[in-house]
Amino acid sequence: MVANKIQSEYRALLKAARGTIKTSDIIKIRKALDLAIKACGDNITITGEPAALHALSVARIIAGEMGLGLTSIITALLHDSYGRLEYTREELIKEFGKRSVDILDGFSRITGIDSMQSSYQAEIFRKLLLSLADDVRVILIKLVERLQYMRNLDKAPEKERLPLASETYFLYAPLAHRLGFYNIKSEMEDLAVKYLEPDQYRSIEARLKQTTASRNRLIREFSAPLIEKFEKQGFKFHIKSRTKSIHSIMLKMKKQEVELEEVYDLFAIRIILDSTPENEKSDCWRAYSIVTDLYQPNPSRLRDWISVPKSNGYESLHTTVVGPGNKWVEVQIRSVRMDEIAEKGLAAHFKYKGLKGESGLDTWLTRMREILESSEKEDTTFLDQVRSGLYTDEVFVFTPKGDLRQLPAGSTILDFAFDIHTAVGASCVGGKVNGKNVTIRYVLQNGDHVSVIRSKNQKPKRDWLSFVVTSKAKAKIKQVLNEEKVKAASEGKEILMRRLRNWKMTFGDAVVKKLLDSYNLKTSQDLYFQIASEKIDLLEIKDLLQKEEKNETVPSAPVVQEKEVKDLFGTQYSDFLVIEGKVDGLDYKLAKCCNPVMGDNIFGFVTITEGIKIHRTSCPNAHYLIDRYPYRIVGAHWTKPVSTSLFTAAIKITGVEDIGIVNKIADVLSDYKVNVRSFNYNMDDGMFEGQLNIMVTNNNVLQGVIRRIQSIKGVIRAVRYSAPG
Repeated sequence: MVANKIQSEYRALLKAARGTIKTSDIIKIRKALDLAIKACGDNITITGEPAALHALSVARIIAGEMGLGLTSIITALLHDSYGRLEYTREELIKEFGKRSVDILDGFSRITGIDSMQSSYQAEIFRKLLLSLADDVRVILIKLVERLQYMRNLDKAPEKERLPLASETYFLYAPLAHRLGFYNIKSEMEDLAVKYLEPDQYRSIEARLKQTTASRNRLIREFSAPLIEKFEKQGFKFHIKSRTKSIHSIMLKMKKQEVELEEVYDLFAIRIILDSTPENEKSDCWRAYSIVTDLYQPNPSRLRDWISVPKSNGYESLHTTVVGPGNKWVEVQIRSVRMDEIAEKGLAAHFKYKGLKGESGLDTWLTRMREILESSEKEDTTFLDQVRSGLYTDEVFVFTPKGDLRQLPAGSTILDFAFDIHTAVGASCVGGKVNGKNVTIRYVLQNGDHVSVIRSKNQKPKRDWLSFVVTSKAKAKIKQVLNEEKVKAASEGKEILMRRLRNWKMTFGDAVVKKLLDSYNLKTSQDLYFQIASEKIDLLEIKDLLQKEEKNETVPSAPVVQEKEVKDLFGTQYSDFLVIEGKVDGLDYKLAKCCNPVMGDNIFGFVTITEGIKIHRTSCPNAHYLIDRYPYRIVGAHWTKPVSTSLFTAAIKITGVEDIGIVNKIADVLSDYKVNVRSFNYNMDDGMFEGQLNIMVTNNNVLQGVIRRIQSIKGVIRAVRYSAPG
């Protein structure tokens, strides 16, 4: 069975290496494989795979996905069995060459690095690898070895998965990114978060599958007119599409605090042109012109990495446009040569420059080392120059329907709202920019995708004039304020006249003049307006008119002592927690940084003074703990539910200020019969923000509460969050 798999994998390796090796090289590759099979014997890797199969898989990735040649393939085959080979070093040099043996020596040195036991950051780890590896191919093989482990991580022991995933995410993925292997970097990140945040990963994966048909339909609708135009212009081309990686989607959802449906560039269209080297730049810009003639572009999303390529050789022209159904679509335009460089890194770059054989590879490897030795800083000089010269006095933003609006630089959400319509501006309480809630004071940036949040209870305020910049907004605010003032003044006059009748006093010019002098006001309208807005106390007016010296005291509100909530948790949790490799004498405590709830994915961390702390795998501190102290991590999972056990959970609520919203939230909590530890909220500029700490029996109850709160009218978002106040 294993022999059949080895033979199948060997054929796949030769197929992948077809473009980089000569027919005569196959003998050496077969010799290296035979040595590896013999030395590996029955050994298996950490993922339970036969070591010989693992070596073949690494060699196939090196050849097919990185485009490397004979020396790299041989060292990849022998990397895991070098110390157990029956050949001496001299015999290996004679058989495969000194360069191959030097790489194997370098790989054996870096294999001794146990980053799982150390607090390596990505930069320190990279420098350490460089110091131990004379040939950068050592690092490439190490990178591919880790990718191969991650592809089979589900077969590894459960206790090994989190540390391997965390190390891959923080060390190896940044290394792949530095070297320009974007496909490998994205795959590593996706595979890592699959184990670090399994619930969110599975949720996004399932929802992407559900929307595959609609996404494919949108791609067809988007591509059809492009294909017609390109063919008319005589282009040789093909169009590919790719969905954004799950990890990338997760980052956007977290950063912008939005749901999957609100991530507006879920996929990209790639237009690949078959151009000659001397025409590819002009062809790409011609293609860009066709795309932007058909679809409205976002001015801030233009990325020109053709004029100034990235430091790792990446070349492409990127833009984001409004496609069918007002959906945002990222478009990447590049030549066949540029596409191969994007897929296989700088190895392809030097192949296209005509540098073949060892000279081309040496040039490439030298460039690789330069990249690794340089600081992590992309060359943004060109983009900075472009940005500094464009739109300095104007800002371009998009409406929800994809219409482009032009406003003066410094414009706010409120300016945008008044630009749409006076009624929209007058009732504006905030907005959504790129899917994220913002206040009316938010200053718009080029390319922002903006929608307005309104409330029927909102009215223009005088302080709005201090931050709006458009003349239209200022004029409309003043107009509405003046209308409101006239209306309020009329109500204020009625109030004053009614009170004077109650006090048995006569209303007249003498009374009005006395009040104007006393309050240092210019017009009667100002007086009536201040009465209506309760800035002048009617009791003060009564005292003033009666010439009585009275000190009105307003009783202070009774101070409500918040009942101290005792910690409901004991020190032992054996009734509902199972700890793998239980340590006698250690208590189990739930970490307060993330407040695990029955049903969450969890792990245990052995502390020095407080026993074992139970954390959620999505805890903000989880990655650091797993990466820094993997030897203190212990497996943990929930056992049978215990109805008397309560867990602290925190919910963050945002919404539009609405009468009764707090009472509606309280009703939900009452329906679920949950204990409330604290509920803090504030309302500002028409927006509602609250932090709710409750006690629940399990994750199902918590999710039920969140769903019910989310359904309340006026609530925009309700989410669980860590580290409650």
